[in-house]
Amino acid sequence: DSVVQGRGIKCSLCTKVLKKIQALAGDNPDKAAVAAALQKGCRVLGQAMGKLCQRLVKKYQDQITDGLQNGDTPRDICNAMGICRS
Repeated sequence: DSVVQGRGIKCSLCTKVLKKIQALAGDNPDKAAVAAALQKGCRVLGQAMGKLCQRLVKKYQDQITDGLQNGDTPRDICNAMGICRS
């Protein structure tokens, strides 16, 4: 089923992006560190993925920021955003 497959691709993209952003933001990031990491994280993905990443980040920036500041795993954050299913 292509919706599930699409969701699976989005889910792995989401976790990959958030792992990258988490690494860039460092331990115990503040809002500014997360914002900078979100920008940088999307840029390193190349053009096509980067555009997708930018959209994801714009839409979910607060959730991503809160998740990273709470120490949630990338998978947990993607689940919370409804992109992955646990």
